[in-house]
Parts: sequence; C-alpha cells; structure tokens
Amino acid sequence: MERTITFGGDPNIGVFSRVIGDIAIIPPESPPDFRDAIKSALDVELVITTIQGSAIIGSLVAGNSRGIIVSGLVTEDELAVLSEHREVMLLTESMNAAGNVIMANDRFAAVHPDMPADLAKEIGEFLGVDVIFLTLGGVKTVGMAGVATNKGVIVHPRAHASEISRLEAVAQVPVGTGTINMGSGLVGTGLLVNERGYIAGNATSGFELGRIEDVFGFLE
Repeated sequence: MERTITFGGDPNIGVFSRVIGDIAIIPPESPPDFRDAIKSALDVELVITTIQGSAIIGSLVAGNSRGIIVSGLVTEDELAVLSEHREVMLLTESMNAAGNVIMANDRFAAVHPDMPADLAKEIGEFLGVDVIFLTLGGVKTVGMAGVATNKGVIVHPRAHASEISRLEAVAQVPVGTGTINMGSGLVGTGLLVNERGYIAGNATSGFELGRIEDVFGFLE
C-alpha cells in the first residue's frame, strides 16, 4: 500500500487535512489521488469542507472520538457539515487555530502553554480527557509538533525528556520522537494517522516511515 502522498504536489498533507479516528476532514479542492490515498490508508469516511473558507484544515481543527474543536470563525455551513459527525466546540478567543494549539486522543489533550486556564478546562471537559499545558522541544504549537492516536504519540525530535515523561503519564501509550518530510520536527504538518493506518508526505524517508510504524505499532 502506498504510504506517502502529496496534496497537489505539497508534501505538507497535515496542514490541509485532519484525521480524527474514523473520519478525515479534507477541503473540497482535494485532488482525487489524495482522496483515494487517504481512504485506502486510513479506512476513514471523508468529510469534505473548508474551515472559515480556508483549505488549511489541519491548522484549524482538533478533536477525538467524542468531539471536534474548531476555530470560532467557522461558517454556519461548515459547522453544519462537522456537526453531522461529532459534537462541535468553537474556539472564540484569539487562540483559535485549534489544530495548532491542541494535540489530543481519547485519553488526553496537550495544549499551548499560553492558553487561558479556563479554556483549557473547557476543552478537557468537552473531550472528556485530562489536559496538560505543554511545549515540545520549546515549540508551543503542540498540535503540529506532535501527533497522537489511541495507540501512540510521535513528537518533535528535540522534545525534552521531561516533556515526554509528562506525556507518557497522561497518554498511557508509547511516546516516541521522529521527523517527517526529510527532517521536519513539526510532524503534524506531514503525517496523518489513526489506529487503522497512516500516510505521510511524499518527501518522508524510509527511515522516517519506519519510525512512524514503530511508534504507532504498525510493525508486524
């Protein structure tokens, strides 16, 4: 099975899409080969919409099996599409790029360290998870510096041992470091993964793919 793809020639596939369990949210302009690869690799239902009129869905959406968190600038039509698949929470404050500032699975949510405490608490209650404030190797946009499923978490290679320990305590799944697209530590920009499979940007090396398979338990 093909394990790498581009979005119209761009290997940063995680910027343009967000996988949340059994769904993949992708923009209407997604090329046919991208749609086919996502469905095949991840065994997901495609949810086709823009977010606040934009194709950079990966930066604007986060969530888990219980709900979707999205920028408060989402339109009524976009909200209606998302609401067909999960309960939806809107981020209406200035820190509204949900996909950049939240990394979540069904056990935890790691959020930008400067996020207001009351907002972080609301996110935890909505998703039904424990919340921690976190950086990963000094990167505050944890939603792009890490990717989480219910089987594993992969994070920026410069993540400190203390950051990984904090993640392991709440995630209760393996946490490992890795890169994407020939050395990028912002793994969320080029990796889509769930419990069923994964797909990465086409600049990703065989070594990087092997690391992804190891962390998320896809090695046979």
